[in-house]
Amino acid sequence: MNFPKTPSVARFDRTLATLERGDRAVIDAIDDADPMVQRLMTLGLVEGVVVERGHSAIGGDPTEFRVHGLAISLRREQARCFSVTDIADA
Repeated sequence: MNFPKTPSVARFDRTLATLERGDRAVIDAIDDADPMVQRLMTLGLVEGVVVERGHSAIGGDPTEFRVHGLAISLRREQARCFSVTDIADA
């Protein structure tokens, strides 16, 4: 199945794609121009949600993210559409 390339309208400094394994962050903005990103939003990837980066496949793509107890795998292109702010470990 071939998915269309994600059009990148917004450029974010810190995204889900830049998180390291085990990092936790809050989604603070979304470039929702791509229908696939809109579908991911229906799965719970929305502003204000805490996301934790999990494992990634060999080569680093796709990457697993945990949100609301679910494991969701994203391609790097999709992960770049979600701007995040790091959460400091307490």
